[in-house]
Amino acid sequence: MLLPTPPHFARPPLDFIPPAYSGWVLRFVHGILPLLLRVRVWRWLPSGIAKIEVKGIDTLAQLYHQFQEGQIRLVLAFRHVEVDDPLVGLYVLSRLVPQAARRQGIPLRKPVHAHFLCDRGMPLWGGEWLGWVLSCLGGIPIRRGRRVDRVALKAARQLLLDGQFPFAIAPEGATNGHSERVNPLEPGAAQLCFWCVEDLAKAGRSEAVILLPIGIRYYYTDPSWKRLERLLGRLEHLSGLTPPKPEPGSPKSPNLRYAQRICRLAQHLLGQLEAFYDLPPLISARDDKEPPLEQRLAPSHFNARLGQLLHKALETAETYFGLPPQGDWNSRCRRIEEAAWIQIYREELRQPGSLSPLQRGLLDWKAHQAMLHLQHMRLVESCVAVEEEYLLSKPSFERLAETALILFDVLARLRGESYPARPRLGWRGVHVTVGDPISVSERWEQYRQGREEAKQAVLELTQDLHFQFLGSIPGF
Repeated sequence: MLLPTPPHFARPPLDFIPPAYSGWVLRFVHGILPLLLRVRVWRWLPSGIAKIEVKGIDTLAQLYHQFQEGQIRLVLAFRHVEVDDPLVGLYVLSRLVPQAARRQGIPLRKPVHAHFLCDRGMPLWGGEWLGWVLSCLGGIPIRRGRRVDRVALKAARQLLLDGQFPFAIAPEGATNGHSERVNPLEPGAAQLCFWCVEDLAKAGRSEAVILLPIGIRYYYTDPSWKRLERLLGRLEHLSGLTPPKPEPGSPKSPNLRYAQRICRLAQHLLGQLEAFYDLPPLISARDDKEPPLEQRLAPSHFNARLGQLLHKALETAETYFGLPPQGDWNSRCRRIEEAAWIQIYREELRQPGSLSPLQRGLLDWKAHQAMLHLQHMRLVESCVAVEEEYLLSKPSFERLAETALILFDVLARLRGESYPARPRLGWRGVHVTVGDPISVSERWEQYRQGREEAKQAVLELTQDLHFQFLGSIPGF
């Protein structure tokens, strides 16, 4: 009787896939965009977008014209809310920008497109074909966990300097699932812009470098309260909660009732995870006692408990990989991811036939351990966007739905589903806001004065970009 072959956890290394733009692939993707936006073609694609509106589209069309005329090098910095964002961007560039150009009488050469940075790990959850498609669309895969991914940055600088399209980048680095909450921005977008100015100067070229902020915000054109009710009931069932019964004095507003129900679910999940990580109750520093119930249910206390939990989860992974617990949540996550990838994607497996069964088995064992510890980091990625104050301060259907879907992701991850098919809660629309162009070339003199001045210039440009992202959110 033959024994089943054990699964292989260790895999060949993730090689850099160089951009290889293909016009026919882009035309094919442009042709099926309406289908991709409305129908879930792949399990991990939320979809269900019925309407896209752009504020400031004329500015974007004019800047594309200036780019095509060789007057500027253009960098598009867009918000990264959901995995739908790239499809929205493709639709805006392929349909709405040419329409705006025709309306203004501006000649634009087709295709209207952009090169872009993407995560090198995307083919891991999207399939190997996705890496090929991203390459054919002019994408550059970058390993986010490395301090400097020199191969990717060299390719990006070359396209910034000589690429036939503008360059798109998401300064937030990762999605947070919230249309009205901006993550801290990474300085990479600003740094690439200054490098582009430097490379142009070395080449003796006179084009100006323009950084254009683009905000993205989703909303529900046809919100389905029944679907939200079913989703919350499903989440409560999975987590062992019974649906709450109406009590005297409960809020009359359905929005606030749903918000409190979601907060109740989040509190329960937090308690379960605190028990899993063997965390003690968070003690008040004032009297060394556990706070009363009213204070424990307050958003500020929830945030403190969540912060303690996230730190413990990351610390668990960092201890295994021998990493120091330094930096913000995002930087810690990226270092853990890189350390795990080093153990999972092995150089030795370029020639697997050279390994003995024992050596291969040990590599698989080590890779499996790395995968398990990587889940602590994935949990943090899902939980870090849960914030009661954000939800309670404005319990709109959009915020209710986005928070409920994040909790859906958390529960799915805890149950072993890496890329679950999110339920649809109604048709969505997208508000895209084109911000004010920022001339990076005008800041070049400050940047070139010295190392400290360069750091300050990058910081100020990143802050200006962050402020414009916030300005694209109503009520900011």
